[in-house]
Amino acid sequence: MEAHAGDRLVTHGRTVGQQDRVAEIVEVLGDGGAPPYRVRFDDGHEHILAPGPDSVVRHDADDSRAPGP
Repeated sequence: MEAHAGDRLVTHGRTVGQQDRVAEIVEVLGDGGAPPYRVRFDDGHEHILAPGPDSVVRHDADDSRAPGP
């Protein structure tokens, strides 16, 4: 898993009905974009996370280059 500041970390819900959690990666604390990451959630609180297999990094800059409909 490789991330950069400004990317989004999406953690999928683990049970039926639990929503995905999305956080902005504020700082990469590992070497070469590796975890752990300092993330900020929409409500403003921050955590240091080492994401598990239920998480993916969304590179928002890549989304802006994707062709539109």
